[in-house]
Amino acid sequence: MQYATVGHTDIKVSKICVGAMSFGAPDPQGHTWTLDQTETDKIVKHALDLGLNFFDTANVYSKGSSEEYLGKAIKHHVKREDVVLASKVYFNDGKLSRQAIHREIDGSLKRLGTDYLDLYIIHRFDYDTPIEETMQALHELVQTGKVRAIGASAMYGYQFQNMQHTAELNHWTKFSAMENHYNLLYREDERELIPVCKQDEVMLMPYSPLAGGRLARPDWHSSSKRSQSDKVAQQKYDRTEEQDKPIAQRVLTLAQKYEVPMSAIALAWLWHKGAAAPIVGATKARYLDEAAAALELTLSAEDIHYLEELYQPHHIVGAL
Repeated sequence: MQYATVGHTDIKVSKICVGAMSFGAPDPQGHTWTLDQTETDKIVKHALDLGLNFFDTANVYSKGSSEEYLGKAIKHHVKREDVVLASKVYFNDGKLSRQAIHREIDGSLKRLGTDYLDLYIIHRFDYDTPIEETMQALHELVQTGKVRAIGASAMYGYQFQNMQHTAELNHWTKFSAMENHYNLLYREDERELIPVCKQDEVMLMPYSPLAGGRLARPDWHSSSKRSQSDKVAQQKYDRTEEQDKPIAQRVLTLAQKYEVPMSAIALAWLWHKGAAAPIVGATKARYLDEAAAALELTLSAEDIHYLEELYQPHHIVGAL
């Protein structure tokens, strides 16, 4: 396994992050394809055996049970200090207010069964709370030892820059990681957010690296339970199927050329673009095997051009 550093911290993470959205009790209003505790244990154990030490969840995934299942699996199989746990805050009462942040971190820590998080990520930009209030509250979590480092997720580049600047002016903790929407079918963050992150040496850990499976299978649509019920992924990708499907076909062509799964091409492209740890959600062990094997693949300049040249601008997804 290969590893990267989280920004300017001393936190070392595997170059694949295990997404825990697939863990937890089924939510009829959201995630119905999730794994139970036994299956979660198996996936976490397999990830650890592969050398993966980085796990990402959120306070709202499966109404908190994702954190519970992940925490129990970690406790069953590995020492706490040997893994890097990330969770998120925003889709809750009070969003990113000081009161909400302090309340939600305690809930996440309790559900995960740990007394600290390695990385605490704001899930979105909060238009209702002053930046100063949010950044000071996050800094307080670092000072008290509840959090080692902080990160942000989908937002506009200027918003991220403003938050970093506010932290710097007040000598508060700055963001070390960015979890943004980024893959071959959605590259809008290349305009501003990603250059800002690279300028500040902020680690990129993109979510949806396989575009909800559309970069991992020959057919755009799938009969799997997740594909049929994942309304969020459908909204993200299916409305641009006509313009994006040819890109997915090029991923298939290169996969056949190199005799690797399509997911390997999509992930190799992200690493080439500077992503440190794409978040791979797995309901089957072989998905993690394929992701780990993809680290051995290097794409040529011609391959990169072939994959990128058909891209057309998209409506913003995630930052709104």
